[in-house]
Amino acid sequence: MTERRPAPGGKRRPAFSLRQTVLAFCLAAALLGGAGLALRSLFHAAGAYGPAGIVLAASAALTVAGFSVTVARSRRRTRPAVTARTEAIPVPAPPVPAEPGLGETEPGPADFGSMDPLAFERAVAALCERDGCLDVAVNGGAGDLGADVVATAPDGSRVVIQCKRYGPVNKVGSQEAQRFGGTCFAVHRADVAAIVTTGEFTGPATDYAEECGIRCVDHRALAAWADRTGPAPWQRTEPAPAAAEG
Repeated sequence: MTERRPAPGGKRRPAFSLRQTVLAFCLAAALLGGAGLALRSLFHAAGAYGPAGIVLAASAALTVAGFSVTVARSRRRTRPAVTARTEAIPVPAPPVPAEPGLGETEPGPADFGSMDPLAFERAVAALCERDGCLDVAVNGGAGDLGADVVATAPDGSRVVIQCKRYGPVNKVGSQEAQRFGGTCFAVHRADVAAIVTTGEFTGPATDYAEECGIRCVDHRALAAWADRTGPAPWQRTEPAPAAAEG
């Protein structure tokens, strides 16, 4: 691509305009036609009225010529100025805030009930990460087969947690516990399987969980885990030894 250099002295040549050229030719033709008509009238007046007719015809011709020149000058004054070509400056899109990591939020016990299900799963994962778990992942969704949170406990055991964000009047029933029991060990290879809920468990659900080795964490145990007064789901509290009889 060749580069066009500016004219000497820093001034640029005016761009050729076909419209202005056509208008100039039309104006010149009108002036010539008017001049021809004026001369013709002049000759007729000279033959008909003598010197007085010549003076009147000459005055009319000068008036027409002056009017044409005035119109031409006014068109030059009112010619629209050539505007410089400007290019739109692209506006950068605002940065998208990064999603906070699991360990950046440590919810309090009173916050779990106001969370949506996904936020609750992330909160449980954050507690796992806080207490030393590695490889913490949130797998909540339609195809998770009950494994909402998966992690590796500090002792190396594989922890699989199902999260149930329920209201105060809802309880985890035996059917839900059975569905989780059918996948947590056989499919997800859990060493520790737990159901964590913001509500409570029904009696049959608790019985089934005890038979299968699933740990039940209701809203009270969850609050104790969150404020560090109770154990994590993968931790077992050993019962206090009985006092020796003396």
